[in-house]
Amino acid sequence: MQASRFASQASTRIGAMLIKIVLLGLVDALSVYAAFVLVEQRKWVVLSLVAAGTILVNWIYFRRDGLVAKYLTPGLIFLLVFQLFAICYSTYIAFTDYGTGHNSTKEQAISSLLQSSEKRVPGSTSYRISVVQCGKTLNFLVTMPQGAAAIGSDSTPLHSVGGATRDDSGQAISAPGCSALSFGDLLKQQDKVTSMRVPMSSDPRHGTLRTDDGRTALIYKSLLAYDPVQDTMTNTQTKVTYFDTGAGAFTAKTGDRLSPGWQINVGMSNFRRVFLSPQMRGPFLRVLLWTIEFSVISVASTFLLGLVLALVFNNSRMRGRAVYRSILILPYAFPAFLSALVWQGLLNERFGFINQIMLHGADIPWLESPVLAKIAVLIVNLWLGFPYMFLVSMGALQSIPKDLSEAAQLDGANSWQIFRSITFPLLLVSIAPLLISSFAMNFNNFNLIYMLTNGGPIDANTNMNVGSTDILISMVYKIAFVGADRNYGLASAFSIIIFVVVAAVSAIGFRASRSLEELN
Repeated sequence: MQASRFASQASTRIGAMLIKIVLLGLVDALSVYAAFVLVEQRKWVVLSLVAAGTILVNWIYFRRDGLVAKYLTPGLIFLLVFQLFAICYSTYIAFTDYGTGHNSTKEQAISSLLQSSEKRVPGSTSYRISVVQCGKTLNFLVTMPQGAAAIGSDSTPLHSVGGATRDDSGQAISAPGCSALSFGDLLKQQDKVTSMRVPMSSDPRHGTLRTDDGRTALIYKSLLAYDPVQDTMTNTQTKVTYFDTGAGAFTAKTGDRLSPGWQINVGMSNFRRVFLSPQMRGPFLRVLLWTIEFSVISVASTFLLGLVLALVFNNSRMRGRAVYRSILILPYAFPAFLSALVWQGLLNERFGFINQIMLHGADIPWLESPVLAKIAVLIVNLWLGFPYMFLVSMGALQSIPKDLSEAAQLDGANSWQIFRSITFPLLLVSIAPLLISSFAMNFNNFNLIYMLTNGGPIDANTNMNVGSTDILISMVYKIAFVGADRNYGLASAFSIIIFVVVAAVSAIGFRASRSLEELN
């Protein structure tokens, strides 16, 4: 018996050890892959953090003691990656001009400007080419006018190659270590082939080879010329010179800028723009005011309706309470974004059920009028939110000792006095933190606004893409992801402002809830 027990324990330990080794192996493999990517991008700080974290995780799980650390480590890793890292990165982006036209380094911007301004050289020689694949890289195998063969790719300028195989016309069709693409393969990779730009030499002024058919190539040269000594970009046609003025883009003396630019630190510029820019301050304040109104009214209305229903169905004399409760929590059971889409159809001005059936064909613009759209948002949010307040109020009411109300009745108090002086204060002690969290949730209730109205109707009094029902979080979404000009730095600044507002309101609310507990 002892031998079998010992063998069973040994096999269990070996199995657990194998599982631990496999999981740590996956973590280490992921870290090694991340290290190669970070080295290529020269992210040395992040690389050092990844390396230190990997070493620490292996040390925690391979030592014999430290059981608490072994249980806490996975949660701490997810907290660091998905919470702290996101917060720190968003804060960093808020102090940059990261966005459309400013999402790369200066070197990448220069390369993009030179490539995007390339034009075909009039009367340039037509080169016969064969598209060949060397390893995983596509190359142009070029037959030069003198008959010599040269090969090059997007990242490697043309250089002579020996031992090329030629067809009857003398065109080079393959090279050692490379295989020519068949006509079918050429068609499959047509987009990649036509987007290739093979430099004629290491000097950018000599231009690049580009092809439209995979058989012949022409020389293209950039209209812009970059001077690394003076750090200027000059248009060879107009002779206009653009300078690096520190604004993250090459700028002419007239104020014209070349796009794309590059990412730079702008300090408090995004925050100053929010509060001081006339074009943004007005829409921001209107959206902030509506966000606070929406959050306060939503919390108050859902709480009051939920509390009233909880008081009604907490009465033991009511029959069928279980059935009624089940029906009341149905809105809470369905996903909120699906419910918002259903309500969008119900509130449609021409085909909606509410206008056509309930109001006998009335043309009420529920989602087109700024005022009615706000009312519709509040009504739909009330329908979605009252079941939660009903459930928590019901639980809180049932936790209040009945002895208190019975003693108050013996002292001659009526139902309203009992509720005002005993039930409601005790109810707030447990409900207040939930009201604060509900305010924070409604302050960032993106799903309802996006699915029901998409922030509309559009406010015609501003140049920004802001609607009458937009709250701050939907406004941030539009700034970051909607339209041609996407400004991630400005959106991150707005996110920090939202965090500060919610944190301040939550701090005040929690302090008030502690006062209620002391009173209790």
